[in-house]
Amino acid sequence: MDYKESYALWLASDELTATEKAELEKMDENTRKECFWNPLEFGTAGMRGVIDLGTNRMNRFTVKRATKGLADYILSLGAEAAARGVVIAYDTRRFSKEFAVAAAKVLAANGVAVRLFEDVRPVPVCSFAIRKTDAVAGIMITASHNPKIYNGYKVYGDDGAQMSPEATDKVVEYISKTPYFGIKEIDAEFDAESIRGLDNVEVAPFVTVMGASVDNAYFDSIEKLSLSPDAVKAYGGKVRIVYTPVHGTGYMPVTAVLGRMGLNVTVVPEQAVPDSEFSTVRVPNPEEADTLSMGVALADKIGSDVVIGTDPDADRMGVAIRNDKGEFVLLNGNRIGVLLADYIMRRKKDTGTLPANGAIVKTIVTTELARKIADSYGVATFDVLTGFKFIGEKIKEWEADGKYVYLFGFEESYGSLAGTHARDKDAVVAAMLFAEMVCYYESVGKSVYSVLQDIFRKFGYFSEKATSVTFGGIDGMEKMKNIMLALRSRTYDKVEGTPVLAVSDFVSGIKRYADGREEGTELPVTNALKLHLDGGDWICARPSGTEPKLKFYAASSADSGEVAEAKAAAYLAAMKSLTE
Repeated sequence: MDYKESYALWLASDELTATEKAELEKMDENTRKECFWNPLEFGTAGMRGVIDLGTNRMNRFTVKRATKGLADYILSLGAEAAARGVVIAYDTRRFSKEFAVAAAKVLAANGVAVRLFEDVRPVPVCSFAIRKTDAVAGIMITASHNPKIYNGYKVYGDDGAQMSPEATDKVVEYISKTPYFGIKEIDAEFDAESIRGLDNVEVAPFVTVMGASVDNAYFDSIEKLSLSPDAVKAYGGKVRIVYTPVHGTGYMPVTAVLGRMGLNVTVVPEQAVPDSEFSTVRVPNPEEADTLSMGVALADKIGSDVVIGTDPDADRMGVAIRNDKGEFVLLNGNRIGVLLADYIMRRKKDTGTLPANGAIVKTIVTTELARKIADSYGVATFDVLTGFKFIGEKIKEWEADGKYVYLFGFEESYGSLAGTHARDKDAVVAAMLFAEMVCYYESVGKSVYSVLQDIFRKFGYFSEKATSVTFGGIDGMEKMKNIMLALRSRTYDKVEGTPVLAVSDFVSGIKRYADGREEGTELPVTNALKLHLDGGDWICARPSGTEPKLKFYAASSADSGEVAEAKAAAYLAAMKSLTE
């Protein structure tokens, strides 16, 4: 069916409101093509897209269709799976509440039990709740840190991690057989407003609303991850922390857990309220300096030394700290991860709780500084593909075979997980540990910035840079595919004068060395290419799994920060130029 036929089918449906039909009718030809040229892709990260009408957009029809496919998959597993049910959580974005309620009503109509949160909750609480309630799956309505025009639908397995590729393929098969209209929902009068404040209350057949009891269990679980309670007790009231949830789901859990610890937290008032328009920021992404600018201004006003921000679904954390000149500097995801990893291993070593078989996990585009630090503590480091589900798989593997004890996992994109209470990124725990870390270093006469400089002096100055090229339009994915094919077809001898020692092609699964040797990458197939340079430097190119972007990464190390920064920037520019 081409886009014109698909458009006509939607326009003729009696399930659309008069307003929705009017919106369809005013679409120009190009918009119709964009909205209807293909179904919105559903992968291991679920689906994510611009909010609008059409098969290639996020709307109540695409959400209900995906949910019907998920319901059919769960029913194929048997009655026990249907009874275990699905946890549903949602963030503060446009239509998140409506999409969550629609998903709940579709699942219930198919005899699949639902545990729906009474109000907005972040990704880590959703992941925790799946494990806590022994649910067979979970749905998180969110588009993470994307602009306000986006929303998404993430699906989790019973381990609390994003659904496995094998299970996802089966769900997609059921979705592909499902029409966009005629999907049955239960006839129940509950909505997002009427369920607020409820806990363990059945509001309709197969639908139970949950709330505070799960929150408290989550808080109890993550408080056990505290590593310096004495330092927090002594300095928690003196250290001043500014926090912003950037209008998202982090406000309640982050302030609750920091309050439980007795920490002195000031919330950016303008960004504390949920706001689907994210009206005080350009994008709700704590990776961006301007997103934390209101927090930094408040910190300067009250004399705080640290600013912490979380994205709308509170799975990523951004941080600004004062440097040795008293000026605020934004830490990138690699440096946040390195500081947290070092702190965890340091405190466990200090207290005699560092396991002999401890391990950390990072992705193939995350800093190698983490490996050097882990080596110094006798801790193993494992690389996985980008996507936190792969870190979750390592936790599951080690829990089963006992070969390693998971200590920490992180990505360069500001996501991390300490503890095994969840299987996805947890910015609530990250905020808790970072705030605690500030107290600990204060107790020994150090600042977080000085500790970071100590790490650089010991292991070398590491610089990691990233950029991306966005490909809009229908042919965007095809353009990215062709660029990746072109990059694979090249022979690489040197980049900016640095010899290329090997190239890892994660599609073929082969790492080819300059001397002709070959070995396996030992990782699942993914569309990525990584160049290994002399001295441990590297460059990587890969398409984003959640956005129409081609991402480029470059990393370098040197005896000085200026040299490392310059080399990484040059590598990045050279790689990006190959696509122009």
